[in-house]
Amino acid sequence: MIWLNWRQFRLQALAAAVGLALIAVYLLYLGTEIRDAHDAYQSRCADPGDCAQAKSQFQSAYQNTLLFLAGGLGLIPVVIGAFWGAPLIARELEISTHRLVWNQSVTRRRWLICRMAFVGLAAMILTGLASLLLTWAAAPYDAVAADRFGAVEFGARNVAPIGYAFLAFILGTLVGLLVRRTLPAMAITGVVFLVLQFSVPNLVRPYLMPSEKTTLPMTTQIINEARSLGSITGAPVIGGLQVPGAPDAWISETSPLRTADGRTLGDSKFNECLDTPPKTGTGGTFGDTAACLSKLNLHVDIKYQPGSRYWQFQLIETGLYLAVSGLLILIALQRIRRA
Repeated sequence: MIWLNWRQFRLQALAAAVGLALIAVYLLYLGTEIRDAHDAYQSRCADPGDCAQAKSQFQSAYQNTLLFLAGGLGLIPVVIGAFWGAPLIARELEISTHRLVWNQSVTRRRWLICRMAFVGLAAMILTGLASLLLTWAAAPYDAVAADRFGAVEFGARNVAPIGYAFLAFILGTLVGLLVRRTLPAMAITGVVFLVLQFSVPNLVRPYLMPSEKTTLPMTTQIINEARSLGSITGAPVIGGLQVPGAPDAWISETSPLRTADGRTLGDSKFNECLDTPPKTGTGGTFGDTAACLSKLNLHVDIKYQPGSRYWQFQLIETGLYLAVSGLLILIALQRIRRA
């Protein structure tokens, strides 16, 4: 069975090896470059006045590149599910070559287990190595940006991508077994897993562990440290805050700006500070607007996960994907008896 699996999988394995080699060369180069830039950034931080600007320049130089790479790594499980998982059984059923195998001494279940184990292991190794390389390359940037919980970044670092890849492969295999046609199975697998990748960070991950809660007073400094202020609807919202003393915390929910009595700040008062704030000469990202809002005695209520829980989330989410994969394997083993 091992020899047969290798014969059927060798072209995909070769393509994956070449792709991984290219990824490795680029990420080794990028990681070295990021480390040199990080050393230069730290040398400029000897003067506190230059440190903020140096940090901003360092982050902006690599933010888009690393985000693009994380998104690309997030697509590897989709490709694995669609091009490795979906055709695995569907192609055999579509061209009826399964009859030859099932007439031998190997049982259907054993044949299916061997095929899933062989290719599934390859999928996990490929994705795990790519994830390891990206995690290494981005390590200095991640330490400065403190955004490891980002929806895209989280799924492209450390062990979580391994669980994603295995689930995508098993999902594709099961879909191919049910649909029995290769191209429809590939399309269904790709769409389903993309929806899953979007849904888990937004609908599941925030609830894997109970959130911590706190209230942040909206001082001029805190407002100026935010990434966004307001929305296209004019609502009194603020985004991209940091928990004081815990810059690597993941803020999963932020309330609108609230007054001292707990009511949401009125849109008109908020837009007045946003559009025509009194001239005070205040510096920072939002300047006079930040000073205007800080005088209103505002606060926001936030829910967050401490940065110390990062590895717990990584392991819980990976375990969740593996558990779902195990369930799909059981369904596939039951279905193969009636194929």
